[in-house]
Amino acid sequence: MRVSNYGPEERSLFESEATALYEEIVAQGGIKKDDPRIAAKSGSARAAFDMLLDLDLINLDAPTATYVAVDPSTIQSRIVAPLGLRGAELLTESSEWAKAFGTLSHAWRRSPESARGPFTEIHGPDAIQSYITGVVADCEEELLTAQPQTGRDAAIMAAAAERDGAALDRGIKMRTLYQHSARRSAVTHKYVAAVTARGAEVRTLDEFFNRIIVVDRRIAIVPGQAGLAVALSIREASLVAYLVDIFERTWERARPFTNRETSMMRDIAAEQRAMTIRMLIEGHADPVSAKRLGVSPRTYAGYVADLKAEYEAETRFQLGYVMGQQGVSGNERPDGGGNSRARS
Repeated sequence: MRVSNYGPEERSLFESEATALYEEIVAQGGIKKDDPRIAAKSGSARAAFDMLLDLDLINLDAPTATYVAVDPSTIQSRIVAPLGLRGAELLTESSEWAKAFGTLSHAWRRSPESARGPFTEIHGPDAIQSYITGVVADCEEELLTAQPQTGRDAAIMAAAAERDGAALDRGIKMRTLYQHSARRSAVTHKYVAAVTARGAEVRTLDEFFNRIIVVDRRIAIVPGQAGLAVALSIREASLVAYLVDIFERTWERARPFTNRETSMMRDIAAEQRAMTIRMLIEGHADPVSAKRLGVSPRTYAGYVADLKAEYEAETRFQLGYVMGQQGVSGNERPDGGGNSRARS
């Protein structure tokens, strides 16, 4: 892909002819390989076709001898990001390319054939962030996000605050879920302050959940099976509705982030204590338990040490035995701050 050779002249061709050809390909589900407009070097659409092919915005479906469209959001960062890196004199050009790709993205999302199916895999942190930025920028009504609390990066959170703040300023409704451990993060507090000031709602929960972003209840973005280096964009309506239902049920059980009342903070501490007990009883390894609580392994070890002191146990085996003798399961309902041992 000749990214470094693209400039204003190529963008002009891209906007005037390549975009129109791309929209036609999306609308018709493809363009035949032997279409006279592209088959001959002198074909009327050959220059635009060559550009789309060079940008990897179309590829050949060999069984049908048809060129089909590719999701432009997965390609955009490969054009826009390198342009931005070429210096201040290219910032304007980078912005124009982003706008040009925005036209294609709208055409893509209007088509039921987008991504040639309901799922798209996005590989690499930069491509994932670019894709998320694009779909959030196109959000029209509602943004739902769930983020487990595990070592949030300050730079990423700052970028998220800017991106989500722009969406809120457009009137988008936004709700975000974190784990209770997020309340101890200064970086997360700064992000929450920025978005709640613009109308977002943020809540926390003791339960473990995975990352998810849902845009307008049309697109859901979740981690891929290979981990956070791969994301899966889901457009299948029934599956997105199912994920939204899970979010809504979880949201109802969560507690407002901005509520700092003593009684609620006491209940949150009790919920985290109870989840630590459940992790111990279920026999999870410390790294797994820490992840499910959204804390570092060192912090989790501190929770366990507190329980040992509370139950006067020297080892985890003794701790489990004492809790078993007292009928402690980690499922006891908090009664306003007292622990299960004190209530027995």
